[in-house]
Amino acid sequence: MSYGFGLIIEGLVAILLMVTIGYCIILNNRLKRLKADERALKATISELITATEIAERAVAGLKTTARECESTLGERLVAAEQCCAELNRQVKAGDLVIERLARVVVASRKLDEVQPAVAAAPAPPAPAPVPPRDAAKDAHRAAPPAAAAPDPKAVAAAARSLADRLRERMGALAA
Repeated sequence: MSYGFGLIIEGLVAILLMVTIGYCIILNNRLKRLKADERALKATISELITATEIAERAVAGLKTTARECESTLGERLVAAEQCCAELNRQVKAGDLVIERLARVVVASRKLDEVQPAVAAAPAPPAPAPVPPRDAAKDAHRAAPPAAAAPDPKAVAAAARSLADRLRERMGALAA
């Protein structure tokens, strides 16, 4: 039995050695894959580092651009506020002109009411006739034809229209 018992032990050791060799082969394959994955991981890490550096440069560029835009926008905002103040001043001046025109219209209406009373009064004597002159010599002295007085309502309407347009422009520029 000692001979059979030794043979069983040696057979068992041989089987265990074969299992160990098989397991070592499996571990070797796994280590090869791990080494390959390590190389791929190193390549991925280096790409990630490069991408991070590019992103940092891009962020720095964006910060610079944002600062420039902020300063430019600030300048434009100041210019817009000055323009708005100027337009407000002009609109106020336009309102004053409209008020003056309104006073002129009111005064002309009162004058129109007074003129019929003056027309009823006796007319002053006609001036003496002036002898005719040479028209070619006195062409430069000729008085311009008398223009008809503008209609006060038309003047007031034109002034209102002008003021309305100024207000619209001011509103468009303020927006």
